[in-house]
Amino acid sequence: MTQVPNTEEIKKGLAGVVVDYTAISKVNPETNSLLYRGYPVQELAARCSFEEVAYLLWHGELPTPEQLAEFEAHERSGRALDPLLKRLIDDLPATCHPMDVCRTAASIQGARHPRAGDSSREANLTKAVELFAAMPAVVAYDQRRRRGQELVEPREDLGYSANFLWMTFGEEAAPEVVRAFEVSMILYAEHSFNASTFTARVVTSTLSDLHSAVTAAIGALKGPLHGGANEAVMETFEEIGIRTDETHEQAKTRAKAWMDEALAAKKKVMGFGHRVYKHGDSRVPTMKAALDDLIAFYGRPEILGLYDGLEQSMDEAKGIKPNLDYPTGPAYHLMGFDIPTFTPLFVASRIVGWTAHVMEQLESNSLIRPLSAYNGPDERHLD
Repeated sequence: MTQVPNTEEIKKGLAGVVVDYTAISKVNPETNSLLYRGYPVQELAARCSFEEVAYLLWHGELPTPEQLAEFEAHERSGRALDPLLKRLIDDLPATCHPMDVCRTAASIQGARHPRAGDSSREANLTKAVELFAAMPAVVAYDQRRRRGQELVEPREDLGYSANFLWMTFGEEAAPEVVRAFEVSMILYAEHSFNASTFTARVVTSTLSDLHSAVTAAIGALKGPLHGGANEAVMETFEEIGIRTDETHEQAKTRAKAWMDEALAAKKKVMGFGHRVYKHGDSRVPTMKAALDDLIAFYGRPEILGLYDGLEQSMDEAKGIKPNLDYPTGPAYHLMGFDIPTFTPLFVASRIVGWTAHVMEQLESNSLIRPLSAYNGPDERHLD
């Protein structure tokens, strides 16, 4: 007979459980703003480069011009795709998900790192910057190889975001596209103790190395209940049908009809709702403005029509607001990224947050080992 304990309060999914302190980020309930080291992320997205935000998350303060120049030089020197890593990526089947490539790449970089066994803060900062610099080449090349295209070498004269787009598409992106991409990178960089970040902290708490923690975090982000929603949003758009000859209102009408049917059938629609935000994801207005700029730049009113139709129908029926993945999916589509590449773009950004948490965990470490309430058979013996 199975015994179900009734004296333990079980917090499934650790919902509502506070497990540690962090100085890296928080959602301010009074303003509904996501704060990075105290700064509202929308202000950072409006006024800072992704490199500046990465420095802030790792060091606690925005860089001086001299510190930024030194940091940028370090990052730009590590952008080239390691020839051995390229060969290993080429050996991976094109049928595997691009997240598998990211996970494998992070692990290989750790195995080959000359300071693999050094977990000092100085060594981990070096490893973090090197991962930050190297992952765009992995993501960009993986998309290109699946299209039958050759590797594009990085350019040290371009900023992080412009170079990422250069390596992916082989041409310089327009300033409007670079800016929208940079905004997405900043908004995705960090979000407190989410599933992948907590995974990284659990691995770190065992005193394992930074690359192991990041590899585990990528595995957690691959799960559709955590990452992948930006991909699912675009798949929804494609299921409805993207018709470039439609007006905004025509696309909106079709999207509303699709959503009404989906909700009536109790179909799960990704890109809406968030466990942390009760009054709408504070990052959405910033990313939506970037999406609006892209829609205007490319002349694609039907994308806005699909967006508005789905959003309005969901709000009217359920009162549920979009999360960051909702505007990001169509933004990446307009930029030219393949849908399976969307979550790897999330990886390239969130490496910053993950590694910041790895270093913070080590500053005051305690092995993360929760208890469980047993509900199996009572003690029994072999006859």
